[in-house]
Amino acid sequence: MPVRPADIALAHRLADAAGAVIRPYFRRPAGLELKEDRSPVTRADREAEEAMRRILDAERSGDGIVGEEHGIKDGVTGRRWILDPIDGTHSFTVGRAIFGTLIALVEDGWPVLGIIDQPVQRERWIGVAGHATEFNGAPAHTRACAALEGAIVATTSPHLFGEGDVPHYMALIAAASGGSPRQGPVYGGDCYNYGLLASGHLDVVCESGLKLYDFAALAPIVEGAGGRMCDWNGDPLTAESEGHVLAIGDPARTDDVLEALHQGHTH
Repeated sequence: MPVRPADIALAHRLADAAGAVIRPYFRRPAGLELKEDRSPVTRADREAEEAMRRILDAERSGDGIVGEEHGIKDGVTGRRWILDPIDGTHSFTVGRAIFGTLIALVEDGWPVLGIIDQPVQRERWIGVAGHATEFNGAPAHTRACAALEGAIVATTSPHLFGEGDVPHYMALIAAASGGSPRQGPVYGGDCYNYGLLASGHLDVVCESGLKLYDFAALAPIVEGAGGRMCDWNGDPLTAESEGHVLAIGDPARTDDVLEALHQGHTH
């Protein structure tokens, strides 16, 4: 079923509502706390998600909601809105404007709409299944990558990888860098890296341990810009994916990336 224009407009309004909450807290006290999993959370995270949920409760009461901060609301329509009010809370708390609000619409397990919104810099990527990705209203395109060696690879932090995943990530970095420290990976960025890849500034993003609210919005954006999103086995991302995520700007490099990451590595 095609994504309805009304849903696209609603997603933009959700991003606007979250941004209006987040901007006044940026580089100001925001009540930093640590959750049970030791990840950071602030008033801005919680209040931004509350603002989005209020709109959804009023206008899409039958749809489900999955939010990082306020949990799951079951729906009856087969559609779920996936919300991460601040993806990159650590960057937010130290004043780095490379975090983003993530909003996705998932239908029958498949992400069909995604937004990455950077509210401070007022940068927004939107991807919709069957449509070209847009960045601030203009088409966004990934870039060609002739070979894996020389490709720019990004990840938020290798410290976030599970112990068993680190050797595979390092093998990918070795293949991309060709042994040159000047061609090393880009660190930091969370969801912002995927927007940069969609706009042709990065070649590969590699992550593990992501949750549905971390990656659901990304697939429509990267794929609508000409790239490829998959797990470490090369399978498409769905609501059931385990969180080993690859974004590849030039799909022609997919086999190279998977081979470098690890031959026969499965999850």
